[in-house]
Amino acid sequence: MTFSDLDPRTLTTLGTEGALEAAASPRASADLLSGLSAHPDSRVRSLVARHPNTPTDLLGALAAAYPADVLANPGLPLMRLARPNLLSSFPADSVIALLNADGSPGWVADAALRHEDYAVRTALAARPDLSEARVAALAVDAGWQIREAVARREDLPEPLARQLAADDDYDVRKAVALRTDLPGDTLRTLVGDSHGLVRASAARRLDLPLDCILTLGTDSDPDVLATLARRVDLPRSVREWLATHDQPTVRAAALQGWTVPATWLSRAELDADPDVRAALARRPDTPPATLTRLAADETETVRRAVLERNDLPDEAVLTLARAPEQDIRLHVASAEHLSPAVLAALIGDPDPNVRTVLAVRPDLSGDLLTRLAADPNPEVRRAVAYAPATNADILTRLAANPNAGVRRAAAHHPHLPEGTHDTLASDPDDGVRLALAGRTDLSPTLRERLRADPDASVRAEASA
Repeated sequence: MTFSDLDPRTLTTLGTEGALEAAASPRASADLLSGLSAHPDSRVRSLVARHPNTPTDLLGALAAAYPADVLANPGLPLMRLARPNLLSSFPADSVIALLNADGSPGWVADAALRHEDYAVRTALAARPDLSEARVAALAVDAGWQIREAVARREDLPEPLARQLAADDDYDVRKAVALRTDLPGDTLRTLVGDSHGLVRASAARRLDLPLDCILTLGTDSDPDVLATLARRVDLPRSVREWLATHDQPTVRAAALQGWTVPATWLSRAELDADPDVRAALARRPDTPPATLTRLAADETETVRRAVLERNDLPDEAVLTLARAPEQDIRLHVASAEHLSPAVLAALIGDPDPNVRTVLAVRPDLSGDLLTRLAADPNPEVRRAVAYAPATNADILTRLAANPNAGVRRAAAHHPHLPEGTHDTLASDPDDGVRLALAGRTDLSPTLRERLRADPDASVRAEASA
């Protein structure tokens, strides 16, 4: 039997080597190749993508994963002659893969230019090696996404930059406003654009001329002014005016500048808007005493902004340890290098989850562990029984705890005193005896006793 006679339904009998041989056979039929296209071995699928007998719709599906193989298919020129718009029937991801393949021929770019899917034409517009004619054609494409991609090109000719600066879509004009090679008159046109987002994009430019800065300083859009307020190269009067603007978003943005006058910091602490105070809390040069006061701010937004820092003074951390929000206190309880005052405050936290997190800290003193070992909540006591720092005296007390879960945890602890083993071996809870049976430091006598335990799981654990 030849490969052309194989029934696609029996391909699983070929094995990998047989499938490779079949996919490479010049006489492989379209049906056979269709069946092999789903083979689990990528080498088989690659051979199918190169085979001249592979149907065009199947090539379209394979091109996404095997673009180089499809382009190397010796039957591709004839397929293109028979179907001049061959790639128009290929899925978008396949055409994009062909575009991005090494040495992708020009005819693929031409076909992508005519493809109906915007994603294909957008990918084409981002290619660095496009001819001027193709770039010019894409610059008048019906899809704004494509024109925006053209506006972002590094090698955009000046006439096209001017053309796109007057585009109907503001996203295209935004992209033009960020170009480093923008002619001065075009930039000044965009500074007066009708859309605030375009003007805000122009306000981000590092090389923004002073006259453009002054023009934007009179803008009525808070987003434009906020963008401008983050700059530190403004005239003093403009910068001060933005820092005291009646819009809180502008005042908060002014505090995000690389450097600000010291007087702004004290003024921002008294600002009526919490977003301004939150911006102050995030500044690296905010004084420690100010951070401590902000940690006690009446607004949660400000307290959370303080929480983001990793350089807080102990007084601020202590204040956050008493915050009304449980998750803030949990965050503090799991932080490194807490002072004794903060640990003492968290020990008395009303939420048992906070005390549980605290119980497993490796830096907790014996006195604090002793307090937590007597906690009214069994979850906290169990956490102490698991904690690596828990000493033998505390474990002895926990091994006699009325809660079985606490005793189970104590029975697992590597520092459990040997004197408690006999007591736990007689524990009425099967789980306690099971935990004990898994220890490696049991005496031979006690292990034999557990091997005769009434519970089968305990016996099996002791015998393992």
